[in-house]
Order: sequence, then structure tokens, then C-alpha cells
Amino acid sequence: MNRNIFIIEDDDLLLEALREGLGQWSYEVSNPSDFAQVMDAFVEHRPHLVIVDIQLPKFDGFHWCREIRAVSQVPIIFLSSRDHPMDMVMAMNLGADDYVQKPFHMDVLLAKIQAILRRTYTYEASSDVMEWNQAWIDLKSGAITKEGQTIHLTKNEFFILRVLVRANNKIISRHELMKMLWDDDQYVNDNTLTANITRLRQQLASLNLAEGIVTKKGLGYMAVTL
Repeated sequence: MNRNIFIIEDDDLLLEALREGLGQWSYEVSNPSDFAQVMDAFVEHRPHLVIVDIQLPKFDGFHWCREIRAVSQVPIIFLSSRDHPMDMVMAMNLGADDYVQKPFHMDVLLAKIQAILRRTYTYEASSDVMEWNQAWIDLKSGAITKEGQTIHLTKNEFFILRVLVRANNKIISRHELMKMLWDDDQYVNDNTLTANITRLRQQLASLNLAEGIVTKKGLGYMAVTL
């Protein structure tokens, strides 16, 4: 499977150079067409890794790092001409995985990308269970076990639970969930997501976990620690 790399960069020449260089290694490159709608493009492309500059139109790279980290643990590499130590410290404190200073050698960036992807997705492949509120979530079977009792979720119910739990007490908007579930939410009835959330809570109730899925009115949903 080709890995998708999402690049938030306003230098068109650099963007195309990265697209060409990474394409030679079978990486798919995507980017936002509107710097005010970066998160919509991020959700649409579901990248395996993000490369982001600091200085951007509308909002800076730190802003977008915060937004991405609120919904995803996807690896993030900052790529910037700024060399102040505080920029690097801030990037790492916000959850970035690496910081590459411009100008850079393509082979060095490629090696960093390969190392991060290998480290991230080899670990995910071997980590088949998540713990949440004293329950064990089996990522392969979609089963949840707590105190000897096991329930099985449908594909959509399990996807929603996994996204919310991995968000680590962060709110996921209805729009983002619908985009993740059905690719294009404009063709999906809003009640469909509500029905899925309701069924998920009904399933979790048998494990006394229904209250772990919280509705934030006007904002979305989040999985909380009970």
C-alpha cells in the first residue's frame, strides 16, 4: 500500500519538488488547496504522515499542528527555514515527531520519513489491543472485554469508538466523524451518525461504559475517562 504524505506548504516550487522526489519512492503526496480549510483536506486525504511549514497564509504551522493533534496521532514533520531553538522546542512540545531545517537534502528528509513511518506503523501493526476505562478493545476483532464480559460492535460502531478513544479526551466534530466514516458527508443524512452513536452507547451500556461517550453540544463527541 502506498503511503500518503500530506504537505502543508505555500511555496509551490518546493511543493512540486517534494511531490516529484517522494513520488519516485511511490509515496502519494496531497496538499490543501485552501489554507483556510486545511483540516477538511486533512480529513479527506487521511494521510500517513504530515509535513508542515511554520510560516503559512491564514494560520501558522503551529496552529495546524495543534488542530491535527486534537484528532490524530499521525506523524508530523516540521519543515522550516526558521532556525531559532524555541521554534524547534515549540514544535516538539506540540507533538511533532521531527524538525527539518531548510535548505535540506532530499535524501535526508526521505530517510527521516521512512524511519518515522516504519517506527509508527510497525508498532501499530503489532499493537492489537487498546485499554480504555478498564476495558480491553481488540483492534482486530472489534470486541470489547471488561471484567470477563465481551461485546462485539459493528464496523461503524467500532470505528467511531476507536477514533474517539485514540483522540485521548479531545472532541471530534460530527463533520469530521462523518467524513472519516463515509468519505463525503454531504450525501449522508445527519441522523445516520446519531443512530450509530446511539447504538454504540447501547452496546457499551452492558459494560457500564455508555457514559464514556460524551456529546458536546454544538461541537461533537469525545471519549472520556470514567
